[in-house]
Amino acid sequence: MRHWQLAKEVGEALGRAKVSLATAESCTGGGIAAAITDIPGCSGWFERGFVTYSNAAKMDMLGVPAALLDEHGAVSGPVVRAMAEGALQYSLADISVAVSGIAGPDGGTPDKPVGTVWFAWARRGGRTDIHCQCLSGDRDAVRAGTIEIALRGVLARLR
Repeated sequence: MRHWQLAKEVGEALGRAKVSLATAESCTGGGIAAAITDIPGCSGWFERGFVTYSNAAKMDMLGVPAALLDEHGAVSGPVVRAMAEGALQYSLADISVAVSGIAGPDGGTPDKPVGTVWFAWARRGGRTDIHCQCLSGDRDAVRAGTIEIALRGVLARLR
């Protein structure tokens, strides 16, 4: 329920704009979709959510090319862009948000430390924006911060 007010604002903005949302999540494991579906009436603006934790799921469910994963890794701008665009391709949504990151406590590298999260927001027939942020804290804090940034990004693109 931590993100309830923010998710409610996202739902109201989507409803006003008469557009629907799809999510493509890796490190949050469905947390963005869970925040959204906590809101009564979300069926009017939430189209679907993809939880694509593994590389195979990213390829199978969102059409992320294996070459992108091989060249850049799952936690990268090109992959998160492909995830957001794939979420639109494989749904009826008008806007999507995608996240891929290293929530920890393990898995970080010097180039991609724990807390590194890539975000993408895509509009059907429009542009795709990507953003990287390094979040601090434990696994729960990184995941909660990721959900908040993802939802705020949807709001920003609807204003």
